[in-house]
Amino acid sequence: MGAFFVAVTVLVVVLANPVFGNDADMLQDVCVADLTSSVTVNGYACKKATNITESDFFFAGISKPGMTNNTMGSLVTGANVEKIPGLNTLGVSMSRIDFAPGGLNPPHTHPRATEMVFVLYGELDVGFLTTSNKLFTKHILAGDTFVFPKGLVHFQKNNGKIPAAVISAFNSQLPGTQSIAATLFTSTPPVPDNVLTKAFQVGTKEVNKIRAKLAPKKS
Repeated sequence: MGAFFVAVTVLVVVLANPVFGNDADMLQDVCVADLTSSVTVNGYACKKATNITESDFFFAGISKPGMTNNTMGSLVTGANVEKIPGLNTLGVSMSRIDFAPGGLNPPHTHPRATEMVFVLYGELDVGFLTTSNKLFTKHILAGDTFVFPKGLVHFQKNNGKIPAAVISAFNSQLPGTQSIAATLFTSTPPVPDNVLTKAFQVGTKEVNKIRAKLAPKKS
């Protein structure tokens, strides 16, 4: 539990610093997101001050491990403006990522934010790729941190025999996530087969197999 609070404190202090800010600067003390508003802005419209409560600044969802019994063996629990309306205009958010042994947070990007992870427990192999296709990779342990630059493809893999977990911090209230495989093979409408077969140098059967494996499971 002590490591969890250390992670939260360090990452919030570092990434909340205006020097690291990515989202637009705020113009008032608070602008709690009105998640019911239909107003379209770069961010969310502000809730009326008289309707703001302490709950708008609170979220307990990343205090406990998440379920990792899925195809990838990992679970990302976001603590962004959609979960904490009080983050609106503050330019910071967090998430918790839990990994089963062998679990993978597959290659993905955050188009609006740099990410910094702090390992709560376990160990991970992590890495990112630059636009010149150079891979930077590192084996990280409990208490270690690692940074993934804004917009670059990156991943985390638990090659250990025990579960692992990290706390991630972002310099955006809503960093966005594009998982490479899911984006290309499960989009709506679908990316044309002839685009995927040519890009990956495979046949239509292989494309359909990948689509079937990545398709969201129906409950």
